[in-house]
Amino acid sequence: MTSLWRRTEHTPSCAEHSPWINIVGGTTMLNIKKGGHRDLERYFTLIEMDFDSEELLPKIAIHKGMMNGSLELLIAYDEDSGMDAGYALVATKNLYGYVLLKYLAVMPWCRGKGLGIQIMRLINKRYADKQGIIAELTEFEDPDPDRLRKLRKFFNRFGYEEIESNYTISGVKANLLVKQIKGKTDITPVAQRIIPDFYSRFLTVFTMEKMLDIKPVK
Repeated sequence: MTSLWRRTEHTPSCAEHSPWINIVGGTTMLNIKKGGHRDLERYFTLIEMDFDSEELLPKIAIHKGMMNGSLELLIAYDEDSGMDAGYALVATKNLYGYVLLKYLAVMPWCRGKGLGIQIMRLINKRYADKQGIIAELTEFEDPDPDRLRKLRKFFNRFGYEEIESNYTISGVKANLLVKQIKGKTDITPVAQRIIPDFYSRFLTVFTMEKMLDIKPVK
């Protein structure tokens, strides 16, 4: 679900791609804002490029989630120039008080600059009043065979811990990582209820049955 190291070929840096993004001492000061429906239309092609087609939410479902408040499209931007540097899609409504970090990506031309760290800090700060944040790490084929190890290391540095799960997205294993904030209880026994509760707010029953399969851990 996370596109921080997705491309193996050379991509231009922030400075190479846009002279308006000011990098001082190798760092860029970012902020985060909530995007709207026009932003989704602008970003969806990039989402299709960044993530496997089998884990993509239908665009109409994302619009629905944004309308009923169960999904937030977050845009990270450079404070000086206003240029976009990354994005995230977060499911925010859940009976258990958690949020689900569905997608997280740094713009292709801004990768390798540590901006993913800044974006994650901003996301953690935004949802600091929640029970915790859940992330999905899917095992779809990727050009980088070391992607999962890198992503686990990235999330671990922010306090995310992997829990045991029996979960697939479009038939491919999905690993669950949890950052506990206010919640202290292991959610493993109830993950099969928490995850569908997120998706049921913006996906049809047919799409959920086709896309998601999560069972209790034995």
